Amino acid sequence: MRRVSLRNLRAHKLRLFLTVFSIVLGTSFVAGSIVFTSTVSKAFNSIFDSAAPGVAVEITPENTQSAGVPLTVVDDLTARKSELGIDRIVTNYSGLVTIANSEGKALQTGGAPSVGTAYLPPDAALSPDTNKLVPGGRGPTNPGEIALNSSAAEKAGLRVGSTTKVVFGQGSTTPQQVTVVGLIDLPSSTGGFVNVQFDQATAKRIFSDGSHAATVDMSAAAGVTPEQLQERIRSALPPDVYKVRTGDQVRQDEKDNVNQFLTIFTAILLAFAAIGLIVGTFIIYNTFSMIVAQRNRELALLRAVGASRRQVSRSVLFEAFVVGLLGGVVGLGIGIGLAAVLKAITASSGLPDAPLQVGVSAVLAAMFVGVVVTMISAWVPAVRASRVPPVEAMRSGMAEGSASLRTRTVAGVFVGVAGLVCIIVGATGVGLGPAMSVGAGAAAMIAAVVLAGPALSRPIVGALGRVIGAPFGKIGGLARTNAVRNPRRTAATAFALTLGLMLVAVIGTLGTSFKGTVDDAVDKGVRAEFIVAGANNLPIPAAVLGAVDQVDGVGEAVSLDVLRAKVGDTVETGYAPVGGQITDVAVLSMKDGASETLPDDGMFVSERTRASKGWDRGDVVTFTGATGETVPVTVAGVYADNEALEPFLVGESAYQKLVPASARASVGIFVSPKAGTDPATLRSGLEDATDSYLTVQVQDREEFKSSISSQIDQMLATLYAMLGLALLIAVLGIINTLALSVVERKREIGMLRAVGMLRSQVRRSIYLESVLIAIFGALLGVVLGSVIGWALVRTLAKWGLGTPVLPWSLIVITLVASAVVGVLAALWPAVRAARTRPLEAITEA
Repeated sequence: MRRVSLRNLRAHKLRLFLTVFSIVLGTSFVAGSIVFTSTVSKAFNSIFDSAAPGVAVEITPENTQSAGVPLTVVDDLTARKSELGIDRIVTNYSGLVTIANSEGKALQTGGAPSVGTAYLPPDAALSPDTNKLVPGGRGPTNPGEIALNSSAAEKAGLRVGSTTKVVFGQGSTTPQQVTVVGLIDLPSSTGGFVNVQFDQATAKRIFSDGSHAATVDMSAAAGVTPEQLQERIRSALPPDVYKVRTGDQVRQDEKDNVNQFLTIFTAILLAFAAIGLIVGTFIIYNTFSMIVAQRNRELALLRAVGASRRQVSRSVLFEAFVVGLLGGVVGLGIGIGLAAVLKAITASSGLPDAPLQVGVSAVLAAMFVGVVVTMISAWVPAVRASRVPPVEAMRSGMAEGSASLRTRTVAGVFVGVAGLVCIIVGATGVGLGPAMSVGAGAAAMIAAVVLAGPALSRPIVGALGRVIGAPFGKIGGLARTNAVRNPRRTAATAFALTLGLMLVAVIGTLGTSFKGTVDDAVDKGVRAEFIVAGANNLPIPAAVLGAVDQVDGVGEAVSLDVLRAKVGDTVETGYAPVGGQITDVAVLSMKDGASETLPDDGMFVSERTRASKGWDRGDVVTFTGATGETVPVTVAGVYADNEALEPFLVGESAYQKLVPASARASVGIFVSPKAGTDPATLRSGLEDATDSYLTVQVQDREEFKSSISSQIDQMLATLYAMLGLALLIAVLGIINTLALSVVERKREIGMLRAVGMLRSQVRRSIYLESVLIAIFGALLGVVLGSVIGWALVRTLAKWGLGTPVLPWSLIVITLVASAVVGVLAALWPAVRAARTRPLEAITEA
């Protein structure tokens, strides 16, 4: 039986290729994801092995919002160096910066950090490998001098002697003109990472309050191990205030941070690969179902000459095993190639390089996925093949899908109703876990489409055929008849497209609703004419407010500064209006009769925050600031939910106590003009005043909304591109089904050709049949996705997402595109059908 299976595969090479290809697409994505992320992980791990050179122990604040390690602690440790076993101690100061390139524009980092630190000369550092200067330069010794990592300098077009500008991401320091006096080779300088190093005094002045350091590093005295020094330092410091780590722990934490991101990244890639494989499962199922139907006589003959049912089913599963194994091997090879391409792209952008890591996990994953997915998909067709009655099958061609659809349709209706109830319950927020309820309902609805799809295909495809096929007369009628002839096959082929487009509709509904929420928040919650904000959501330093205030024509300018402080053990994030009252530039609707004037030492909370935190008017909320100081703040009022001002607002005096001046940053400055001021003139003045800050941009309300919408669109485009794998497999499935259908109907097509049907008419009928299947799948996907997306938006209402907005333009584009896809998918099968020779087809047994 194995020889029979292998001969059958060799005899149908085209069918074998199409089936293998549907597996290759999924397995290559899986293998490529694992190989690529393993390679990146290896590259970063090798770099972090050289991080923190010479550091035996490092001290950082336990609270990441803290101002740092007090210098009094450093002085105390320095005085006890010999007692504790410390050899040398160094302090460092750091903060966010932006540096201009040779053209005066902000140097783009591609999302990598851009930080300023203090320069430590090799003789003052813990290791001689620290801050190795490129020959021809020196370290900064005076204000206005910097050293720059060489990779950033090359990207910026800067060299030793170049003059440029540095902007600070927080605090009140204005932009500074600086001269590059040295270039530094940093082992950990990857991607777009930028490290601007200042002399110690300048870094301390800019990045700290003068009494704290960001980190304290130390080396161990002779005979003292890092672990011994760590324990001694811990015993010398207050408990639960500082994080004391050895150099190895610092390096491992850096690796863990990268690997945690890579794990999430890999999971996302594998999730999209899984979607593609699920779609591929239906394609393979459909293919083997058609193969079994076309081989009824052959299988019956095998049964007649003594083959048992088990042998017949095993022969079909063996074919599936061979197909899956081939798909796994080829997919592994292509996946390694994809990983190599991605590696080359990332290496050219500056990310660290390493040899491709083709581990056992990638090989096993490709083989396992390829074989298991294929054999599961072929299981039902294999069982069906074993039940072919020998005599009956040899007497007549047994039509696939002739069994009744009643049982599966009834089951589908029952599951669909249950799923719809779960979705409605989740969307209305009734019961526990609305999101889980919607998720369970979505799974049930997908199962219902699988079960009831064949029954749905007859009326829906029939109705579509009457409309779309009407202009084509008899040819349109023939295409409609062919499309509804085998509802199981039509539904299975269409479902591959349904699943992909359902996800497109869900993502589109979420994205459109997010954009609608942003538009509504700005339109109803912001009074300001202009918003001065950082590009790409970067914070802007507090110094920008002073520059804006100096512009002629500014009536009110209120900065919305970020506040992060602890309440109990939880870090809370809110905002503080600085420079004026928030009601001058935004809408604040008080709900309990309180004054709209925010007290300097008080706070307002939104209704949503009151409900979730239990903070009500008159309550005192005790915040713990970055310096450890506790500040009691009284809730002076509750305002109606305003997405632009969620979740709470703190008065300026309380904010200044909680956040050191060097750490203050704003998400934006809201500007209203004086009466009679020309908006265009005011805008020009604002742009001139903020031009030196590099990343600051001036926008009106429409531009502000558009900038946020464009970021959402970029995210959606990435998700759509990743869903392209599933859609590509779906298109392949239509091609596969139509190609096998042409083989199955060869005698029928030959008869039509014999009675006068033209080749162009044959092609047209195949085109129309493909279009009907594609639109049927798209309709189911769009309807299902819109319902699930609508429900998901409703479940997110308590987090601020507004009314669900359906992406009507996307829906129309999807339906039109599905018709185009149907035509494209049918090109090759249609040409093949048109080349059928009438006499050969009719006389074929």
